[in-house]
Amino acid sequence: MHERTAGIDLASEEHRLVIVDGEGGELEQQRISHSEDGIEALVRRLLELGVARVAIEQPNGIVVDRLLDAGIAVVAVHPNQLAAARERYRTGGGKSDGFDAYLLAELARTDMHRLRLLEPDSDETKALRALTRTREDLVEQKVALANQLRAQLDAFWPGAKQIFADVDSPIALAFLERYPSPADARGLGERRLTGFLARNRYCGRRTPAELLARLRSAPEGRAGETEQEARRAIVLALVAVLKPLVEQIKLLTSQIAGALRSHGDGQIFLSLFRHPKSVVTAAELLAEIGDNRDRHPTSASLEAIAGQAPVTVQSGKKKVACFRWACNKNLRDAVSVLADASRHHNPWANDIYHRRARARGHDHPHAIRILGRAWLRIIWRLWQNRDTYDPQRHGNPNRLLAAQG
Repeated sequence: MHERTAGIDLASEEHRLVIVDGEGGELEQQRISHSEDGIEALVRRLLELGVARVAIEQPNGIVVDRLLDAGIAVVAVHPNQLAAARERYRTGGGKSDGFDAYLLAELARTDMHRLRLLEPDSDETKALRALTRTREDLVEQKVALANQLRAQLDAFWPGAKQIFADVDSPIALAFLERYPSPADARGLGERRLTGFLARNRYCGRRTPAELLARLRSAPEGRAGETEQEARRAIVLALVAVLKPLVEQIKLLTSQIAGALRSHGDGQIFLSLFRHPKSVVTAAELLAEIGDNRDRHPTSASLEAIAGQAPVTVQSGKKKVACFRWACNKNLRDAVSVLADASRHHNPWANDIYHRRARARGHDHPHAIRILGRAWLRIIWRLWQNRDTYDPQRHGNPNRLLAAQG
C-alpha cells in the first residue's frame, strides 16, 4: 500500500508526469520537456521518490528505453484500455494530458493483475524490427507511386504500361526514362529495342518482337501536344522518384536477409518457408513476435496479438464471434502471408483451408485466419522449444498423407 506509481502522457515536445501514492493520492505533477536535460531530470526524480512502476501508452521509444536502462519498471497500457478506464474517473467527459497521466498512474497502482511489465527484446531483434517496418513503409510508398504512374500512362500511353509485367520493375523504369512518351518512341524498332534490352540486362522470356507487339497493340492516346508534354514531365518525375526507392527497398531486403540469418532465432522462422524469397516474411514474424519467451506464455496469447483469434461477444442466449481489430497489424499480415502460401504446397494446410474452412461456408479471409491460427500454435511451440519446423515430424500432415494413400 506504500508503493508509489507514476504515469507519463507522451507528446512530441513536452510530456506530462503524475506520481501517486499507495492510496491514489497525487504526490506530484509536472511537465517534462523532450530533451536530454528533461529526460535525465525525469529519471532522477523517479529514482529519488522510489517509484515502483511507470505506466505509459507507448511500448517503445527513447523515453521507454531510458526508463528501462535506469532499472525502472515500465507498464505498457494499450490506448483502448486507457480510453475504457476514463469513465471510471469522470462524469463530465473531460480530457486533458494531466488527467491521462493520472489515470495511467492509477492503472499501474490498481490493475497490475491485468497488465504486464515491459520486457524488451534483444538489440538484434529491435534492429530487425526497424528494418522490416521501414521496408514495409517504403513498399507502401512504392505502390502508391506506381499506381500514379499507371494512371498517367493509361491517360496518354497505355502501351508503355503493358510492355513489361510490372511498371515499377527496373527494366520498365529504365524504358520509361528513355521513352517517356509516344513521341520519344516514334523511331523505336525491333533492332533498337534489342540494344536497349541488352544494355539493361533484360532477363525476361519475351522476345523484342513480342514486346513491340504488346506496345503497339495497345490503344493510342489522343492527348494534345501541350497535355502530352505535361504528362511526359510527370512520367519522368515519377520515374525519378521510383528508381532510387526500388533500389533502396532491394538494399533493405538484403540487409534483412543477413540480419535474419545471423539472428539466434532466424532458423526457426526460415524453416517455415520453402521459397528463399520468403525471407522478408520470416523476418517480419521474428521481429514482431520477438525473442522474449515470457511475453507469450501460451499460444492463445500469440494468436490474440496476431489477430487470428476471434473476439467473443455474448449476452444471454446470443453468442457471436467477431473480427479482432485490436492486434499487431504487422504480425497479422505476416501470418496471413504464411498461411496463404502454405495452402498451395502443404497438404495439412490445404486440408484446413478447404475442408475445415471453405467447405463450411467461410470466405477466403476467414479461412486464412483459421489456417493462420493453426500455424501459430505450431510456431509458438517451435519458438518456445527453440526448434525448427520439420514436416517429417509434423504428425497431422503425415496422418493425412497416410489416410490418402
